[in-house]
Amino acid sequence: MSFEVWTIFALFWVVFVTTPGPNAVNCISNGMSLPFPKAMLGVLAILTQASAFLILSALGITALIAASPTGFFIAKLTGAGFLIWVGIRGWINAARPAPATERPARQVYMHALAVATINPKSVAGYLAAFSQFVQPDVPIWQQMVVIMPTALVITTLSYTGFTLLGAVMGKAALGAVFNTWFRRVMAGCFVVYGVLLGFSTAPTARG
Repeated sequence: MSFEVWTIFALFWVVFVTTPGPNAVNCISNGMSLPFPKAMLGVLAILTQASAFLILSALGITALIAASPTGFFIAKLTGAGFLIWVGIRGWINAARPAPATERPARQVYMHALAVATINPKSVAGYLAAFSQFVQPDVPIWQQMVVIMPTALVITTLSYTGFTLLGAVMGKAALGAVFNTWFRRVMAGCFVVYGVLLGFSTAPTARG
């Protein structure tokens, strides 16, 4: 991968992981309601998902998923239903005190992993990255030595930033009314993302 191609890929990945979506909302929510070290488990879960999807993309599996209307339809409905359920539950619980210590670390990690994984947008993003930036005449694993560290470092910085934003906002949200309505806005975002995913179309590879 040339320096020019790497630069374009890095810029693409910055846009991909900094555009607000379910992962960003979940990181902000974790930052607001959990101690920062525990909230960072959500970032670790996203990195787990990113590593798995990068490897699967290199193996060509995401292209197969994207090419299967049935597989995409099932993933789309599962992901949409999960996000809508998270949003509705968050809206209902918004007026209750945020559980700062009650959520076990495993629950924080597994919830973030589910949000990151059950999302057809991820398939589209990784497929787009590999269809546009991977050079067919160069061994794929030779390119992954550059692609994976770049993607994972940018992903870490982005979602750590969202978690820090949540932590700062959580400390600032001293008023119960503001705290309740902000949490409802976050919950509403999950519902919106779920509805949008439900109406999304299958990604297509561009050769």
